[in-house]
Amino acid sequence: MLAERMDTLMADAVSKGARVVAGGKRTGTVVEATLLDHVTPAMKIYSEESFGPVKSIIRVNGVDEAVRIANDTEYGLSAAVFGQDIVRAMAVARRIQSGICHINGPTVADEAQMPFGGTKASGYGRFGGKAVIDEFTELRWITIEGQQHYPF
Repeated sequence: MLAERMDTLMADAVSKGARVVAGGKRTGTVVEATLLDHVTPAMKIYSEESFGPVKSIIRVNGVDEAVRIANDTEYGLSAAVFGQDIVRAMAVARRIQSGICHINGPTVADEAQMPFGGTKASGYGRFGGKAVIDEFTELRWITIEGQQHYPF
């Protein structure tokens, strides 16, 4: 059950030094939106996707460390970079290994005409818009020489 998984991830993190700064409780199958601060690589939630309302705060010293940690995962579906300097945010976004990277927006945004898909263990290929044609077809070149009449 997903709620029990959230309990397990929270308990593991707290037992290894994380602090619950918001939420942290569950009633039946409903888990409060929860933030865990001071998450480290020793905790399961650092490397496992929660698929629930439990999120990590991982403290870093600078952009290089932030990018290293963002890429320190087997997953790579969607990411977000926030900043006032859009040129700098774009440079950071280019360094993150994900299929989608939003600047100053949530990671859940989707538009039908845009290619959607991840990298690493978050999927193969892209779907949506024109990208789906490339993913689900094989481009071929066929020639006919001679005095053939068309159509056949």
